[in-house]
Amino acid sequence: MAAGAANLRSGSPAGLLALDVTLLSRLFGLFGSRPPLTPAQTQRLGRWRALPSPDLREPLVTSRCVVVDVETSGLNPARDRLIAIGAVAVDGGQISLTDTFEVILQQSSPSSHANILVHGIGGTAQVAGTEPAQALLDFLDFVGAAPLVAFHASFDETSIRRAMQQHLGADLNRPWLDLAYLAPAFHAELAQRLKSLDDWTAHFNIGNFARHGALADAYATAQLLLILTNASGHSNPALSFADLMKRERTQRSLLRLKE
Repeated sequence: MAAGAANLRSGSPAGLLALDVTLLSRLFGLFGSRPPLTPAQTQRLGRWRALPSPDLREPLVTSRCVVVDVETSGLNPARDRLIAIGAVAVDGGQISLTDTFEVILQQSSPSSHANILVHGIGGTAQVAGTEPAQALLDFLDFVGAAPLVAFHASFDETSIRRAMQQHLGADLNRPWLDLAYLAPAFHAELAQRLKSLDDWTAHFNIGNFARHGALADAYATAQLLLILTNASGHSNPALSFADLMKRERTQRSLLRLKE
């Protein structure tokens, strides 16, 4: 998680600025220069675009989703640079430690010292990272047709979609689920005192082997997803991603009514 993004993500979801990621993506597509992709990269992007849309009605126990976390150079995803992506697949209702992804995107210059102190990705590692178009195509290959999950998902979604527009001239057209809304939807009695990812993971005794590391945070978020869905899934084995998205929308509506 980016320096400063931790502060952004610590507040109530209802208090976060709603980011119109579609508009942002279009603006960067209009005013940012699209880089030339190699023929091989163009083919990879075309194969990903040709994948079918995920069946969100499929039960979670037989489907795959991908939990995502990013590191950026600051707290503003509409301005700051994407530095790293971490992702963990939840397949058939389980986390597979062999089905994970992590990449550092090559930076033209390192982020600030204060930023590095948060996520631990040093200047040398940033400058020596994977070429951005290659890194993003690797991420898309890992995601495949799966829907995506994050905690305060607008931050991760905006960061990735902006980078994709800049380096691939493409959009990330996958559904997102936001656990910052889903967790209080399942546990309304805890919503007043549990706000951040740290709050929720501490409550459920979820460890984090490298806090503010993209892969570690994605893994902790995936564990939170399983705790939330397993409690409901035991009574409803047909629980689907679409059901979770509906719960999230309902929670958003309730929070708006309270404002």
